[in-house]
Amino acid sequence: TPVTPNTLFAIGSCSKAFTSAVLGQLRNENKLTFEDKPSQYIPELKFFNNEMNNTIQIRDLMSHRTGLPRHDYSWYLFPSDSKDSLIQRVAYQEPFTGVREKWYYNNFMFLAQGVVAEKLTGKTWEENIRERFFKPLDMGRSNLSIPEMQKATDIGYGLEKDSNIKKMDYYHIAGMAPAGSINSSVNEMSNWVITWINGGKFKGKEIIPPAYVSEAISSQMIIGAALPDKTIPDVHFSTYGYGWFMASYKGHYRVEHGGNIDGFSASTSFFPSDSVGIV
Repeated sequence: TPVTPNTLFAIGSCSKAFTSAVLGQLRNENKLTFEDKPSQYIPELKFFNNEMNNTIQIRDLMSHRTGLPRHDYSWYLFPSDSKDSLIQRVAYQEPFTGVREKWYYNNFMFLAQGVVAEKLTGKTWEENIRERFFKPLDMGRSNLSIPEMQKATDIGYGLEKDSNIKKMDYYHIAGMAPAGSINSSVNEMSNWVITWINGGKFKGKEIIPPAYVSEAISSQMIIGAALPDKTIPDVHFSTYGYGWFMASYKGHYRVEHGGNIDGFSASTSFFPSDSVGIV
């Protein structure tokens, strides 16, 4: 079946910018600050040691600077529909470094952001994403789970290897949804990118607070300190904002996030100074 601009694909971690942007809206509504401790909203969220419990702020969850590495097998190999069950696993995850000392990517921290929003709004993460983004951005075919995607027409399927075309089983991200369960198309993701390029506005209406847009696509944490690599000499600096990676490509400011889940790879990027977006 030919792929079209409306074909639905699992976008994986490109979902993260949606999750953090919900918190950006809630901050604008004076429901929280990014300096708050996540335990204020999720009392059952405990970290491995007291330093982490006493130091980690919501802002740290958003920029991967808790010192916690991925620990991905603890959700990927043992999936659960219960976000609470997944949150309770964090207490047993050992950090690789101190808080804010080094950047480590962590899916559980984006799950936690989704749960913070649930506690504050009284709505599920899925309801928040639909109401706050899908509806106002005309993303009517985008959805938040594999069962929803399988009911749709014109959907993509995973490939085992580039040279061996074989349909794969979909992976049900389940309770870890806020870290990466959105399914969308090039056309509908374009509306999301247009909104960011336009400082948070879509068709003249403010969707994401402009102050949050600016902060989210600014450097909040250094990812790696090094000179440009010989294999990609045109990429300079590597930092992370809130659910976005930043770099300079051939002198152009690039904001990007990739997504990978069984059979699918996605990339959402835009160049705010050039008004160009690529999905």
